[in-house]
Amino acid sequence: MMPDKQTEQSILLRKEKKRLIYVAIFIFILFSSLIAQFYIIQILEGEKWLKQARKQHYFVIKEPFVRGTFYSNPYVKKGHPSEPQRFVVDIPKFHLFADPESIPQEYKSEISTILSGHLGLSLIEEKGLRNQLDRQTRSRKLSMWLNKERQETINAWWKTYARRNKIPRNSLFFVKDYQRSYPFGKLLGQVLHTIRNQKDEHTLQALPTGGLEHYFNHFLKGKQGRKRLMRSPLHALETGEVVNAPENGADIYLTINPYLQAITEEEIEKGVKKSKALSGWAVMMDPRTGEILALAQYPDFYPPDYQKFFNDPKRIEHTKVKAVTDANEPGSVMKPFTIAIALKANKILKAKGEKELFSPEEKIATLSGNFPGRSKPIVDTKPAHFLNLDMAMQRSSNIYMARLAERIVSRLGNDWYRKELELLGFGQKSGIELPAESPGVLPTPGKLHPNGALEWSVPTPFSLSFGHNLQMNSIQLARAYAALANGGCLVQPTLVRCIVKTHSSGHQEVLLDHTCEERLKSFPRIFDQDISERVIQSMRYVTQTGGTATKANVQGYTEVGKTSTPKKIINGSYSEVLYCPLFAGFTPARNAAFVLVVAMDEPEYKYIPGIGKNHNGGHCTANVFREIATRALKYLGIPPDDPYGYPYGDPRYDPNKAIWFKETKKLKEKYSEWNEPKTQKK
Repeated sequence: MMPDKQTEQSILLRKEKKRLIYVAIFIFILFSSLIAQFYIIQILEGEKWLKQARKQHYFVIKEPFVRGTFYSNPYVKKGHPSEPQRFVVDIPKFHLFADPESIPQEYKSEISTILSGHLGLSLIEEKGLRNQLDRQTRSRKLSMWLNKERQETINAWWKTYARRNKIPRNSLFFVKDYQRSYPFGKLLGQVLHTIRNQKDEHTLQALPTGGLEHYFNHFLKGKQGRKRLMRSPLHALETGEVVNAPENGADIYLTINPYLQAITEEEIEKGVKKSKALSGWAVMMDPRTGEILALAQYPDFYPPDYQKFFNDPKRIEHTKVKAVTDANEPGSVMKPFTIAIALKANKILKAKGEKELFSPEEKIATLSGNFPGRSKPIVDTKPAHFLNLDMAMQRSSNIYMARLAERIVSRLGNDWYRKELELLGFGQKSGIELPAESPGVLPTPGKLHPNGALEWSVPTPFSLSFGHNLQMNSIQLARAYAALANGGCLVQPTLVRCIVKTHSSGHQEVLLDHTCEERLKSFPRIFDQDISERVIQSMRYVTQTGGTATKANVQGYTEVGKTSTPKKIINGSYSEVLYCPLFAGFTPARNAAFVLVVAMDEPEYKYIPGIGKNHNGGHCTANVFREIATRALKYLGIPPDDPYGYPYGDPRYDPNKAIWFKETKKLKEKYSEWNEPKTQKK
């Protein structure tokens, strides 16, 4: 039976509805897929595609921070700056970069030629620059450390060139940076050091070459900022959005005074050249605070030329701070501490109700230098039958000091003697804020050398008493002399007064403060003031007539000090021609303005007629001490405390009023009474 028309239409209608439903479902699924994909792209993967888009239209450059700097320690003085001065200044410089992919190929050769002309490049260097423009990258460094004038010249040319050729203006762009500059030149070079031209590839932080830059790098370094630029023909090089502001480093206010430093460096240079020494150095310290006022060395080190020094085996030695890194035997500058320890022993024995070790006025036999455990006798440069404390210090007697050491260990023992030397800071690092400090050497009873021999044997105390068989650096020595000058307190040496960080808000935060009273009160007392006063009394004879360091006499002022001429140890043996003479002392004798240690490394070994041995500490270091001290006292405005203490023939000379003239004359008379035959005295 054939279906009627109505039935056929009904069937067709149902089929049409079904088809429409399928189409609707398909369209729904299609739009759902599009919506889902849109959700994935915009929401789930939005950050990913945003970064991709930004890479196409933007690029990010580092915004540099300013590294912390070093400031001087000013003295308020007429005609001199009273504000801290910068030892280091960061000068704005520019690194030239290119975005090679945004520069059309047909312009690259012309651009490299023009840039080479602006940069003053050779043909070979121009070829290298051209190769950089062919790299498949969005950022390539073309030149470093351009000054502001050259940056502006290139910028002016490129602005016109890029607009004329429809090249994005920031296809060439500059990144600002800072380069260390030294307004005082080579002054304080070894202490400051510098930073390398190339920074760390990953952190973009500066790489210090040594000195304070290395020691305080964690304070000096800051944090890089970020700046975003748009790649567009209309987008200027100078504009951009700062994403993260840079964080500058902290500033360090040093204890170094630039004028005292300059004086010390000038006189050390003169001293090295005059004595034909290998090198020389000096330490000037405030005896009450431990602040280093000057730390000089010659030959000098100029920080911007660091590569020339580090690439030269002969010059790399001059990059060290030898007052810190080099430890040598102190020799006779040790003798004041032998006296101080002996006087301290007197007090301890007296408190126990026992007989004192010795009397400063005691007549001690010093002609024989035979001591237990020694195969060779100890000798004095100027032999004498009998000496007391003042004579022994004046004439620098080894035998007298050894006799005191013999009594010390026989009554109180080796361990007590060693402990007293340790209390003076010997055999341990001083803690000065510089890398590679040598702790020196102080033998220990019962301890073995690597060769199996005992560090401390029977004759060791005798050698220690006059500065043999131990080693120390010049900072340690200055610190010990400061204890004599300040009345018996062991100061903490420092190069830093304070460290200050200035935040972006302008708020200043003190990260370290060495000027507070609490620090000064923390210094331990290692001997009583009367002991230091008695040692100083004996040392006053050293720079007077008859003493071993008359050339250290600071005319118009009082001073105390001690000279030494220790031999250098080469391959485990004492050299007969290589010395490292020293002078250590302070001035004025009371209320000292500073302690000063002067060293000359390997002065020429020779005898100068009418003068004496060139390599002797009484010649090549004592006169440098005098010159530095004289100029420094005048700069500091300290009035003369011995206005009649001038050489014979000077109109100001008056032996009846000069300080310590009568005492020196009296001591000479007593020495003659004890040591010169009666027939000779007649």
